[in-house]
Amino acid sequence: MAEQASDAPPPASTSAKTAIFAGGCFWCTEADFDKVDGVISTVSGYTGGTVDDPSYKQVVRGNTGHYEAVEVTYEPSKVSYDELVDYYFHTVDPTDPDGQFCDKGTSYRTAVFAADSEERETVEDEIDEIEASGQLDAPVVTKVLDRQTFWPAEDYHQDYHRTNAVKYRFYRNGCGRDARLEELWGDEAMQLPSAAD
Repeated sequence: MAEQASDAPPPASTSAKTAIFAGGCFWCTEADFDKVDGVISTVSGYTGGTVDDPSYKQVVRGNTGHYEAVEVTYEPSKVSYDELVDYYFHTVDPTDPDGQFCDKGTSYRTAVFAADSEERETVEDEIDEIEASGQLDAPVVTKVLDRQTFWPAEDYHQDYHRTNAVKYRFYRNGCGRDARLEELWGDEAMQLPSAAD
């Protein structure tokens, strides 16, 4: 019995991987990925820019080059990178070059930060599939960028959808995120990977 208990935790921790997605407001991106079976944790933060350890105020001013992004730690035996990428695209408006929903500005643009050529190819293939489907009425402008240093955001931004649930729901609804996603993707909007299988 003691052997089973000590053997249980290591597989998840040794095989866990991370992926980084910028999907506009990181509160919303974090909340969306927290719903996915196989996602172990999510962290809101900043990446892609030139300023070390930036603050929220610096990033939203738009002069750092950083995106609001989320680092997703996941268990590949439960959810694959391909599935996360597909899910991500159905939680954003990949046709908006100016931001996401009610949030406009460089820090709110969409991007996937690929760790290697295999991840880059996965994202590019997904974009090609979306373009070929003709489902969207404008081209995909989401960028595929090389992964850079990820800077966790301030504590008050972490798990905002849980710690400030009422304010979060009011913000998300007021921003029109879910309504726009339904308009873009129909039944595929925010469809969880497990539901798609």
